[in-house]
Parts: sequence; C-alpha cells; structure tokens
Amino acid sequence: MFVINPLNPQFDTLIKNKINQKTKPLGALGLLEPLALQLVKIFSQGIKSSSEFLAFQGQITHPALIVFAGDHGVAAQGVSIAPSEVTAQMVANFVNGGAAINVFCEQLGWQLEVVDCGMLTRVPNKQVHNCRLGDITEPLNQQMAMSTEQVTHGFNNAKQLVLKLKNTGCNTLALGEMGIGNTTSAAAIMAAILGLPATECVGKGTGVSDEVVARKVAVVEQALERHRAYLHEPLKLLAALGGFEIVHIVGAMLSAAEQKMAILVDGFICTAAALVAIKINPHVKAYFIFAHSSNEQGHSKMLAYLGATALLKLELRLGEGTGAALSLPLLQSALGFYNNMASFEDAAVEQVVC
Repeated sequence: MFVINPLNPQFDTLIKNKINQKTKPLGALGLLEPLALQLVKIFSQGIKSSSEFLAFQGQITHPALIVFAGDHGVAAQGVSIAPSEVTAQMVANFVNGGAAINVFCEQLGWQLEVVDCGMLTRVPNKQVHNCRLGDITEPLNQQMAMSTEQVTHGFNNAKQLVLKLKNTGCNTLALGEMGIGNTTSAAAIMAAILGLPATECVGKGTGVSDEVVARKVAVVEQALERHRAYLHEPLKLLAALGGFEIVHIVGAMLSAAEQKMAILVDGFICTAAALVAIKINPHVKAYFIFAHSSNEQGHSKMLAYLGATALLKLELRLGEGTGAALSLPLLQSALGFYNNMASFEDAAVEQVVC
C-alpha cells in the first residue's frame, strides 16, 4: 500500500561540510545541526546532480497539522477523567478556534485540518473531514478494537488526505490526536512492541488518580493477554489494540514518508503510532522528527527505544499535536542557519578547530 524509499545519502558529505564550515565551533548549534542535515536530506531527495544540489536551499512550505479524532470503547471502563462525549465537544472547539492547537497553529503558521475518524457524536461542520470508521471502537480488553478491514480503510483515508496536502505544496506534516481513552490504547501498543509490563507503560494521561491508573494497568494487561497471538503482526496489532484516530495517524505517517515529507511526531499517542509505522516499514523512521518528550511516563521509554532525541521538553500532556506545533520555529531556524549563516571563508574569520 505504501512504497517508502530509504533516504538517499548521496549529498550527506556536502551537507555536513556546509554545516561544519559555518562561523561557529563544530557542533555548537547542538540539535539544530542534525536537524538541518535531516531536513535538507529529506527535501533534496529529488535532486540528481551535485551542481544542482549546491544551488539548493531547503525550505518548509505550506506546513500542515492534522488532528485525528476518535472514540474508544474502553473509555466506558473508567480509564479517563472525562466521558467519551468530550471527544466531539473538543472537535467542535477545534473548528470554532478555541483550543490550544488553534492558538499555536495561528501563531506559528500551520494549516490546521480536523478529521473525524469515528466519534460517538458527529460534529456537523464542513471543516471536519469525514473519515469515519464507525462510532467507537470495541473495548480492547474484551475483543478486537476493530477489524483489519477498518484498519485498511483508515490507511486509505489517511493517504488521500496526505496526497491532497502534498498537492497544495505541503512538505512538512505534523500529526495530533483527540480521543478520550486513547492513552490506554497507546500504552497497550507500547507494551506489546517494547515487551514491557503494563505498569511501565501506563501513566496518568490527562491527570487521573492512582486508582484510575491501576484500572488502566489491569485493562492493558487483559488486552495483551487476550490478543497475544496478534501482537507480532502490525496490522492485527492495530486492529486489536488501536483506535480509529491512531490507525489514521499510522497511515498518514506512512503516506507522508512515501511523499518524501518531513513528519513531526507529537507526544505519547503519536509516538505509539510511530512504533507501529516503523514495524510496517522501517524506512519511515528516517522521515520522523520527534517534537517533544511529554510528561506521560512511558513516552521517554519509547523515545529511548527508538534512539530518538526530542527537540523540546516542556512537560506537555495535552495532545492535539501541541508539541509538534510548537517545534516549527526550531525547524525554520535549522534551515535558516543552513541557508543563510556565513561560512568562515565568506566572513573572513579564522576557522575554529576543536
């Protein structure tokens, strides 16, 4: 369904040399330097010759952030501070411009797209993309959350959304989510892929009590035991443990990598989706930029498993793609210094050798 090519390293030496020749000590711009290398590498994939590459300047164009929303059957078991109805209420808030993600997108220049992947209550607004796979998933600790056919349908939906954005000139995609109960689903996915006990994967989500955390742990343990036979096959794992919004995030990641777009991965839920995407096609990882390390206890463990260093650590635990949105100025700064900062030769500065 997705053809993802590994990033061609043909210009890596040229990129690194350009970064190292800037008027600074080697490595002095910290994480911005490998970020610049990754972005230039992604955006220059269509270039064939060294002469063409030397004239190339990487730019972020028409950045888009998609918030995928879906309801989880497991929410009825008291694993969240809020009822499932809040999912649709927050989606209405998104289209009315009142959420944190609206503020950040407007402030920083993101195009915001909101997608109904399957909520109990529909939000009748033309700004909400209808990609519904159902009203709500089944409780993941009692049966499969959805069918594999629904997973495939969700992938197709996501691919069409990404292609539309690509056709508008978008080359940078951020992903966010909204779904009451989705930290339970993400924790189950994390436990299945990392092989960790539920106690190391389940956290407080949006701020639940210790009693609710214990309930979430029990639910995840039940789900892992019930679906043990499916946990090594990523599509079946998604069908067993995922959410409608998580399925769409995985599909969007794979489609964006296929289109050679930079992909900003948000927090706990989106990183769980990234784990699945990598299981489906390992080449997708090269397109991922991990925006932030959230305050959800399992997130740092997932990042460590992936060998990923997040750009930000702001103790966020909101979701919606807020961490991904906030990281855009860092991407712009990485490309800014790469494109515009003087070299030692340009500035007639004696090169610093460490």
